[in-house]
Amino acid sequence: MSEFQLGLLFIGVLAIVGVIVYNRVQERLAGRQAEQAFGSQHDDVLLDEPAPRREPTLEPVARKPDHEPAASAQALPDEALDYVIKLTVQRPLSVSAFIEYWSPLEHRFAKRALAAGSEDGSAWMRIAQGDPTAYGAFQTALQLVSRAGVVNEGELIEFRSEVENLAAALGATVVAPEMKRTMERARELDQFCADADIQIVLNLVAEAGGPFSVTKLDSAITAAGLGRGADEAYALRDTNGHVLYTVSPFRAESEGELAKLGFYLDVPRAPEVRKTYESMVRLARQLAAGLGGTLVDDNGRALDEQSLAAIGAELDAVRQALETRGLPPGGPLATRLFS
Repeated sequence: MSEFQLGLLFIGVLAIVGVIVYNRVQERLAGRQAEQAFGSQHDDVLLDEPAPRREPTLEPVARKPDHEPAASAQALPDEALDYVIKLTVQRPLSVSAFIEYWSPLEHRFAKRALAAGSEDGSAWMRIAQGDPTAYGAFQTALQLVSRAGVVNEGELIEFRSEVENLAAALGATVVAPEMKRTMERARELDQFCADADIQIVLNLVAEAGGPFSVTKLDSAITAAGLGRGADEAYALRDTNGHVLYTVSPFRAESEGELAKLGFYLDVPRAPEVRKTYESMVRLARQLAAGLGGTLVDDNGRALDEQSLAAIGAELDAVRQALETRGLPPGGPLATRLFS
């Protein structure tokens, strides 16, 4: 074989090797871009077994969620609690035009999704049907954490994809947070939520002589300002209609008589927690004196003045932890988070 043929063979080998190396580099580059777009190296929450959720309480109790009127009607997207995607349109867009595209997505994610608009990107207003304003910027948000736990990662990917489709239809530019860090932040917030999710439970049990009279009880509780709901539980509400605490009757065997009353204070959702707790204790004491009964915990242990004061002191620590986290009890964020 001549030197010329050897030279051609060598050049051919180099060309083949070059093509292989180029293809490998392009594959790695594409892989990195895909990981950056969808949050690389995260746990697959669709496949992994979720960790059991802890809901510690000062007194364990099976709880029912409060159904309050429009509890978060004026809530705005907040990066402390939501995955917020920002959209900027080329020219101001009417709320009605935005809602036309937003409604299917809002319906898909129900109460966890919300949107806001701004004329200049500074002052934001919750998107509402009938608003005549045209906005130049929008925020769409998906709530990451609630008492049900952390949002499913698959749903988060779906939400982002649907918002990007919405933006394309509106000709808007999109700025979205990186999803891996978002999920890490959500899991950490969920752990805090579990540690701070406290409910105070007091029970007023009838004396051995006989159960409480429904008629007398209803008169005494109503006089204290509590209203009765459809589930027969009484609730003290603030001027905005938010529940401060509830009183639930437990019926005795005889019709028209009650064996026990349960007093429930949902700490993260109660504004001015210490005052609300003291109000609940005062009512419990008044009913105990007027109807005849004893205050006990869920284990049947009597609650004296010292025990009740100790519970109040613990509430101060919980309130401080929530406020330090930017979640004052009874505030808009705490109400959404602990729902």
